[in-house]
Amino acid sequence: MQQRSELSSADRSTRHFRNTDYMINESRAYFDDAHAAGLMAVHGRSTIGRAFALGTGSLDSRSQVIDFVRCSYLGLDNHPAVVAGAIEAIQAHCSLHWSCARTRLNFDLLAELEATLSEMFSARVLAFSTVMLANLGAMPLLASGQLTGGCKPVVVFDRIAHVSLAYHKPVVADETRVETIAHNDLDALERLCRDHPVVVYVCDGVYSMGGTSPIEELRHLQERHGLFLYVDDAHGISLFGRQGEGFARSQFSRVLGDRTIIAASLGKGFGASGGILMLGTAEQEILFRRYSIPYAFSVAPNLAAVGAALGSCKIHRSLELSERQARLAERIKIFDRRVATVEQGNSLPIRMICIGSEAKAIAIAGELLKAGLYASVTFFPTVARGKAGIRVCITADHEVGDIERLCDCILERVPNAIAKPRTASVLP
Repeated sequence: MQQRSELSSADRSTRHFRNTDYMINESRAYFDDAHAAGLMAVHGRSTIGRAFALGTGSLDSRSQVIDFVRCSYLGLDNHPAVVAGAIEAIQAHCSLHWSCARTRLNFDLLAELEATLSEMFSARVLAFSTVMLANLGAMPLLASGQLTGGCKPVVVFDRIAHVSLAYHKPVVADETRVETIAHNDLDALERLCRDHPVVVYVCDGVYSMGGTSPIEELRHLQERHGLFLYVDDAHGISLFGRQGEGFARSQFSRVLGDRTIIAASLGKGFGASGGILMLGTAEQEILFRRYSIPYAFSVAPNLAAVGAALGSCKIHRSLELSERQARLAERIKIFDRRVATVEQGNSLPIRMICIGSEAKAIAIAGELLKAGLYASVTFFPTVARGKAGIRVCITADHEVGDIERLCDCILERVPNAIAKPRTASVLP
């Protein structure tokens, strides 16, 4: 293998934002241990609520496990309307996927989905087969200057922006300058805004390991300096807003404008499959429909995903959405009354149990699985080395007893995670 010292200056510059070899070598042992403990590449079949039958083969021979891994925060992935929507769409078209670029031919239901979501979220919505592909299609256009009046911007990434964003840094860097700043470092961001005519900030709305972006403060920077915001709200969609417009979108005015793009998932809180971009202007929509790479090739959402999303839209436009949002909020409070986390007291469904040692975190997650409770063990490169832990995804479909049992099992193994009393304003 070529050593780093043997690379030319040009080669070194292309590796400024990627070091895959290092990442693999440093994390391989953790993955090996987690696979050996049966915590990775788990197979199963959903049964009811958040339960699933672990493993393969005869259902009668499998153990039942309560899942705290899936990000279907409102429990919609099992919803009859979502499942029926997928089946009905396939039956109506006698097809699953048209292998054709969207610039040529589209399912009519895809137009219906985009129009429905556009009305719900007060934006120009484009649907993609995944959020990763939505981001992939957006990043080169952001870097090109086509979205910023012909002036190539400095593109600034939050240090812990999701890998589906950070992965595209080399592509962006081939067009324009890329900077990475500390998590939620508004001072550093404002300095860059003062020093450069056009700045794009790339961040998550709700971060997958907990926490949020300070959307209100970012909007103030946008007003003062013309900051362009690209927010991936994959984990915030459906949880907030009257029609589930999400954590980020619900904090902007009705008109999104020409300096904000919001990406979101249809496969997490929304309960279906795929990703979307919320755009603010007709000019942006034209640009994306012609030049976004995934849009121009044959990777459109398949018809089952489109039908499922239309089924979820019906739920989002009914009273059931607010009922599920309220049920989720109550279950988050139940967990927070028992277990202390950095996220304790906020309204998000992601909770991180900090362990530290990778070996200990893997062992604890393995013990939870043996007790019939499956939660994600997190370690490098998902989190920093020595900061391993357990990620718990709480949903509206979890039974109260299952949450209490999870809390009991966590506290048996992590006694210092016991929650202390909070003020009534945080936990009523």
